[in-house]
Amino acid sequence: MFASRPSNSIIAFLFLSCLGSILASPVDQIDLKAALTSRGINASFPGDASYALASSAYNLRFTFQPVAITFPKHAQEISEIIQLGAAHKLTVAARSGGHSYIANGLGGRDGALVVDLQHLSDINVDATTGVAVIESGNRLGDIAATLGKAGRALPHGVCPYVGIGGHAGHGGFGFSSRMWGLTLDRVVAVNVVLANGTITRVNAQSTPDLFWALRGSASSFGITTSLAFSTLPSPPSATIFQYDWDLPSALAARGISAFQSFVHTDIPAHLGGQITLFRGPSKGTLRFSLNGAWYAPVEGLESVLAPLLRQMPGAKGSLRTGTYLESATILVGGSLETKSAPERHDAFYAKSLMTPESVPMSEKAIGAFVEYLATEGFASKTEWFVQLELYGGTNSAINDVPVDATAFAHRSSTFTIQFYASAPGMIPPFPEYGFAFMDKMVETLTLNSPADWDYGAYPNYIDDHLPDWRERYYGAHYARLVTLKEKYDPDSGWFVQVKPHGETNSVVNLRFTFQPAAITFPKHAQEISEIIQLGAAHKLTVAARGGGHGYIANGLGGQDGALVVDLQYLSNITVGATTGVAVI
Repeated sequence: MFASRPSNSIIAFLFLSCLGSILASPVDQIDLKAALTSRGINASFPGDASYALASSAYNLRFTFQPVAITFPKHAQEISEIIQLGAAHKLTVAARSGGHSYIANGLGGRDGALVVDLQHLSDINVDATTGVAVIESGNRLGDIAATLGKAGRALPHGVCPYVGIGGHAGHGGFGFSSRMWGLTLDRVVAVNVVLANGTITRVNAQSTPDLFWALRGSASSFGITTSLAFSTLPSPPSATIFQYDWDLPSALAARGISAFQSFVHTDIPAHLGGQITLFRGPSKGTLRFSLNGAWYAPVEGLESVLAPLLRQMPGAKGSLRTGTYLESATILVGGSLETKSAPERHDAFYAKSLMTPESVPMSEKAIGAFVEYLATEGFASKTEWFVQLELYGGTNSAINDVPVDATAFAHRSSTFTIQFYASAPGMIPPFPEYGFAFMDKMVETLTLNSPADWDYGAYPNYIDDHLPDWRERYYGAHYARLVTLKEKYDPDSGWFVQVKPHGETNSVVNLRFTFQPAAITFPKHAQEISEIIQLGAAHKLTVAARGGGHGYIANGLGGQDGALVVDLQYLSNITVGATTGVAVI
């Protein structure tokens, strides 16, 4: 899991392509299996009857092959697995619910040692304080049902199979979030196993910097075994509403603009909602759906929505009112229970965009976006949808949280837009044309907005094709996260760094798919010198990458197995005012 290095200040992201043939050899598997068995830890290895199902990703676009999938029962076993991973030089990956859009729960690449948390499934609610301690193997559906029986609730998403570990570790949005904040905003303590195997409890008093990082970038710093949440009393009633239209593109654009303006009027916090767009019945049209939840007496809903609905043609809607728990059941499609039947998997590509409140989407951008959906979207062979999820607007609890209170970087967004496309029939492989279709869909908004449009991206909709992920996911928090990474995992051994899968070894010329032994990110010349010496000691080719535009991918060494020196952190430019000499 850990890679030795000459100083703790070099950030190295290891790829196991060159080591994989050794680490996954039968001898190593036998040694690892024996070590796990002797500790009483259940595991599934390649060749076992259970392996195919255990190693299947939620997103069937990915077919990673872990060295083993372990099933620990408590924190001590997780600590032992981490230490075994280090001893065998394996990347260790935690899987809570397995819903990572890019299969980071399987390590994001071949050769990982997976820690599946499904046996950590206890939920304990303190009837006096309302604090719920939820182990990280729980799914959202089971959590909602258990808390609901106790008259308590949390803000979270609607997919019942999503695991709480990743959901709360990087955000956590639901219709109640405008009223209660993100899931991570309710976390008061985290029980976590760190990269060196240490088992510890983290909160604002004991370890404030790590507590900050675990609420927004948790998977980069350890494996959370349980989280303590400050839950809230369930609202006495809830109403789920939905209005649907088939609209020509011009009216659909007008509807989005009307919604964007509406949410900046004095709407109450207990209103949550979104617009969902689908392929229309004919070219030039869209299926336009407005749905959401109202966590107050139903009598007040009509007057709140009326100013918006008056701008829409012939609104046809439905209202379903009941208890809060009943509303949660409606939103998931009928059942919160997750153990009796497996979840259906998909082969898909997803992207996200968080729109800044300070610079709303322009009429030009909305028009170009909707026109693209109504024409190119109608022709696309993918099955797609777009959701404009309401994060901000007036009285939003999400945006009331100071931006630096947690590692989650986006506290001034109006919408999080999720762009999602499935392969035909949800069957892999995902078609190559689907990537261009989705990327251009997002560009209709970004390229028709100001050049300095300060939009973000949502970490729980992680995108392995996003080039500027540091800025979009983490914003100004990225530098602090890197510093804390150095402190709490100095060997950078965790599988998920503060980055999406696949970015560091991508090339401009996709004709080449070289797999480096490692990609290093030095910050000065002395570190480069140490990397070169390490390369010589390990008989590795050392390759420098300035911008990565080598036409034949020499920045990745021009072959498999190179030790790459990425120079992105050497970014100073100094100009001598007298001499005119620029040192770059």
